[in-house]
Amino acid sequence: MESSILLISQASSNQFGNYFTLISQASVVVKGVLLVLALFSIISWAIVIFKLLEYKTAKKKSGLFLEIFRKTKSFSEILKFTSIYKESPLSEIFKSGYKELSMQFGPEKEIKNVNPESLRRAMFNVSNLQIMRLERLNGFLATTAAVTPFIGLFGTVWGIMSSFHQIGIQMNANLATVAPGIAEALIATALGLFAAIPAVIFYNLLLNKVKVMIVDMENFINEFISVSEHMN
Repeated sequence: MESSILLISQASSNQFGNYFTLISQASVVVKGVLLVLALFSIISWAIVIFKLLEYKTAKKKSGLFLEIFRKTKSFSEILKFTSIYKESPLSEIFKSGYKELSMQFGPEKEIKNVNPESLRRAMFNVSNLQIMRLERLNGFLATTAAVTPFIGLFGTVWGIMSSFHQIGIQMNANLATVAPGIAEALIATALGLFAAIPAVIFYNLLLNKVKVMIVDMENFINEFISVSEHMN
């Protein structure tokens, strides 16, 4: 059993060693393609991790802030919690709504007639800014998903061209002549897909999370306006 595991381990090591050897012996163009694809992949994974943590925090803080909003009767008391839950889009929207209401208070600091349309516009403006904040960097994932397969394809075409070039030089079409170029081509294709597929999956996942938070923001705006109108 132990000897079998050792043989499998050695085979895997040899396989990875062969891959590294192929990459090291690849042409400058193919190496450049592989480097670009690797950078796309690394940056994409960094963005995915960052955005997942950001959305998790925003969702959690929004839930806590919404509980405070529904339990606390005074808007001025709720305002004190906005600095604690500043990662929540709802807290920023609340601040814009509170500011607009303060402008409608009048000199006596007493609401006479709430203007719901003006209040809605003010809150939606901040809501749009929050959506832009949540969506930042997601575009890179979409770009990665769209571009990296073609970059990999370029590496593939170049590898095949190198193989044909070697055939022309050596006047020999045996496997030893064409194998290195074909191997380079396949590695470029594989790395292009390795970068593109996770980018597509996580871009759609993050997009759905943003859509859920947009609905939460819209519901909060409607709830805020409803509460404000009943303060008359």
